[in-house]
Amino acid sequence: MATLHLLSHSPFSDSRLSSCLRVLSADDALLLSGDAVYALQHGTDHRRALELMPESIALFALEEDLAARGMDSLPLRLQQVDYEGFVELCCRYDRTNSWL
Repeated sequence: MATLHLLSHSPFSDSRLSSCLRVLSADDALLLSGDAVYALQHGTDHRRALELMPESIALFALEEDLAARGMDSLPLRLQQVDYEGFVELCCRYDRTNSWL
């Protein structure tokens, strides 16, 4: 079963991102929101880890959170979604796992 993993905490404050990356399966997806979008900062280990994910794992981020944090120079594989897209993703995947 494909799972949408939701991360909203900064990858610089704890190990949720690395824990999540270890359990991702081939058909899963990762949606970054809130301070989790800081994982996309160019030149960081977090960004490299995201770029090394298998291509079958989709990577999403909330465009509002990217804009609010001035994030640019984003990975090509990243798909930006709005809140409507967020809801659609929750419906598309069999399960949703929020990394609280």
